[in-house]
Amino acid sequence: MAATAASFLTTALSALSVDNRRRSSPLFSNAGISITESKFPRGILSTRTQKLPPLRSSSEIDALDQEETVNSEDSPEIYVRTPSIDDGPVETEEEIALAYEELYGPAYSGESFLGNNVYVMDSKIKKSSGLGTAKKEKVKDGFDERVVQVRRVTKVVKGGKQLHFRAIVVVGDKQGNVGVGVGKAKEVVSAVQKSAVNARRNIITVPMTKYKTFPHRSEADYGAAKVMLRPAAPGTGVIAGGAVRIVLEMAGVENALGKQLGSNNALNNARATVVAVQKMRQFQQVAEDRGIPMEELWK
Repeated sequence: MAATAASFLTTALSALSVDNRRRSSPLFSNAGISITESKFPRGILSTRTQKLPPLRSSSEIDALDQEETVNSEDSPEIYVRTPSIDDGPVETEEEIALAYEELYGPAYSGESFLGNNVYVMDSKIKKSSGLGTAKKEKVKDGFDERVVQVRRVTKVVKGGKQLHFRAIVVVGDKQGNVGVGVGKAKEVVSAVQKSAVNARRNIITVPMTKYKTFPHRSEADYGAAKVMLRPAAPGTGVIAGGAVRIVLEMAGVENALGKQLGSNNALNNARATVVAVQKMRQFQQVAEDRGIPMEELWK
């Protein structure tokens, strides 16, 4: 029994001495932390250590972060900052309108910054009571409107047929200015308004004498329609039919003869009348082109 107790005591003391040597090793010093993995293959004690970086206090971590932080305002010398849209000078309303007119043409305000003649004036919108619907007042620009034709047109699509209305409108001030326009919409009122705006964009000047007639004969065709125009003596009136009569009356012609030759299409006849009028010239223009006085034209 004494031998057994002595051997047990010797084993305990040897294990205690090994544990003290491990704790007193530099692995557990204040310089850092180490992880020790003990393995006992085949009864032999073997140790493997892995060292980690030392722990730092919060003040040291903050100091390192401040040193590593890059100031975003400091840019490299080669870097050139892209100018922003807001950095430039503020554009005036005239400059904005001028740029818009160069891109999209004259606006509906009736004012041109490029010197072009603008006859289009958008209707003033007047809000009415009720559910907040808006009504458009008629444009008071001195032009009268006459509806030549309203037709129902259909467009065949994949899902079926789309129904629209096409309106032909002639506008004029009865002072020599007239225009023909066409517009399509799902409602008749909208189609007439569109065609009226389109007609104001295509205003032409009709040459007339002091007797409110044409200076000379003229013929023109548009598509399959052909129109013949002749001057008439005072008191004759406008002897024409269809769209030709409406165009001449809206232009202010009081004595003229007109004839439709060929197609009966109202739109083509109206445009053929406009083309025939554009071919006419005043006596003064012809004399200037020839370089002679106007009195020598009849010699």
